[in-house]
Amino acid sequence: MIEGKENRTTTIRMPPKELCPPWAFDPDWKGNLSFGRDAPDILSNPDDRDLLRASGRLAKAILNYAGTLVREGVTTLEINDKVHSEIVRRGAYPSPLNYQGFPKSICTSINNVMAHGIPDSRPLKSGDITNIDITVFRSGFHGDCSATFAVGDVDELGRTLMASTREALDAAIAACYPGAPLGVIADAVGLVAARAGLQVSPDMCGHGIGRSFHSAPIIHHVRPPPRPFNSRRAKSGSRGAPATHMLPGMAFTIEPILCHGSPDFILWPSDNWTAVTRDGSRSAQYEETLLVTEDGVEIVTVDESGVDPRSTASVPSAPTAVGRR
Repeated sequence: MIEGKENRTTTIRMPPKELCPPWAFDPDWKGNLSFGRDAPDILSNPDDRDLLRASGRLAKAILNYAGTLVREGVTTLEINDKVHSEIVRRGAYPSPLNYQGFPKSICTSINNVMAHGIPDSRPLKSGDITNIDITVFRSGFHGDCSATFAVGDVDELGRTLMASTREALDAAIAACYPGAPLGVIADAVGLVAARAGLQVSPDMCGHGIGRSFHSAPIIHHVRPPPRPFNSRRAKSGSRGAPATHMLPGMAFTIEPILCHGSPDFILWPSDNWTAVTRDGSRSAQYEETLLVTEDGVEIVTVDESGVDPRSTASVPSAPTAVGRR
């Protein structure tokens, strides 16, 4: 289990204002906190889709770079600062920075931290597992992905947790196709988790993405209980009813969190961001951004060299197309 640490303040270089999202220089920006009730942002313009793909490839490149920095003795604050500099160097903005008050450029979630861990001065130790969550904003679009990295000698249970979580994400991606109900994602994740004897967080969800950092649809990794029928909501049209199926032009993340123990979490009151497992057990998370097209589903957070994140096999430089399974 890890404990909270003080975060020191560093002087960081910011991109030009015109390259930044609205919250970058506005500490009072709140945005739309009710994104789950809004219709998804459908990208029907091919140019918009290409911009999303470019942001996704950059996000994966930055994540790969962050992974090279993970080693025993390094602090997550040092990783944050180097990643921030690399994002800015490449003409982008780290989407988490100042987003609803988040104080750093990446999320680093170690061991029992499920999500939204804030980089700090705690050195990584051999045996730790740490998720690094990267989102970049470039040319008006966000790309979002994450992975869990092993620090030094991680025990077999920890490595199995990491492998099973990646397997759950891959299974969920394979279940996607145009017109598919969003619920197939939770079903696929749940099957893998049950087979591995792990629990899935029902609270940490994927989300729509594109011009907005977070938008509809909400992507559940555990099927939520049925909603009671609401005649007013039913009559209000698409903006009052949540999206239920994968539509061409829809972009979203899948980002399951699997836990050794209970998936219940508590939020650290010291920062109101860091979510830790209630029982102190370890968790792992992997994430990709997907784009639904008329012909399939693409993983847009592919390596710039064309490596499919689901394997070590080389694929064409265009985003991976996932057909109907």
